[in-house]
Amino acid sequence: MATANPIDYLPIIIQFIVAIGFVIFGMIGSHLLGPKKHSKVKDDSFECGIEAQGNARLPFNVKYFLTAILFVLFDVEVIFMYPWAVNFRDNLGNGTWFWEMILFVVFLMLGFLYIIKKGALDWD
Repeated sequence: MATANPIDYLPIIIQFIVAIGFVIFGMIGSHLLGPKKHSKVKDDSFECGIEAQGNARLPFNVKYFLTAILFVLFDVEVIFMYPWAVNFRDNLGNGTWFWEMILFVVFLMLGFLYIIKKGALDWD
């Protein structure tokens, strides 16, 4: 069993130094080379060719954000199922894969039932 020497980590350290240097160079370079003129038209917010109207700080119902977070949560969990489904035939003889996925789906459904019981998806 080989032990890791500190010299083995040199490529990773060099990559971190190059990445941090690139970020610092980009930030300083954009500050020094970027435009310095400011005007009302230039500093005005612009989105999709439509001029902004009213205040952008309107209150939104928290249900929008809750639905978005729940969508991302369950979407990521479904993404974990994709590699399992692709490799299902290769691991057909191994029964633990099947039961692990059954357990995963049970936990997923328990979370979904909890969300329904709490009324997170009920819109009034």
